Amino acid sequence: MTMSAFRKTKLTGLLFAGLLLATTAAASTFDGQWSVQIASSNSACTNGASVSIGISNGQVASNTASVSASGRVAEAGIINVTLSSGIKRAVGFGRLSGSSGSGTWRAALCSGTWTAQRT
Repeated sequence: MTMSAFRKTKLTGLLFAGLLLATTAAASTFDGQWSVQIASSNSACTNGASVSIGISNGQVASNTASVSASGRVAEAGIINVTLSSGIKRAVGFGRLSGSSGSGTWRAALCSGTWTAQRT
C-alpha cells in the first residue's frame, strides 16, 4: 500500500469514527425519563392514554411492566418507537427537541398523534 493510500484509508476511518461518536452523543442528549400522551380522533381507539418511557444512549425502553417499549432516537431528535401490550402493538415516529416532542402513531385499526415531555 502506498503512503498516500494509507493516509486516505486512515483519514476515512477517523472520519467514520467521528461521525459515529457524534451521532451517539447527539442522541444521548435526549436521555432520561419521558411521559408520552397518546391521542386519537377515532372514538373506537385509545385516547388520552399516558405511557412512561426511558431513553438511555439513544435507546428507548419501557418503564412499566404493562407496556413494552423499544426504539431509537437518532441525530437531531428523530425518534421511532414500538409500543406493545399483550397482542396489541403500535409504532410511532416523530421528533424530540429539548424537553418535549411530538409525532404520529399507528396500529392495526387506529392511528393518531402523540406528545412527550421530559419528566
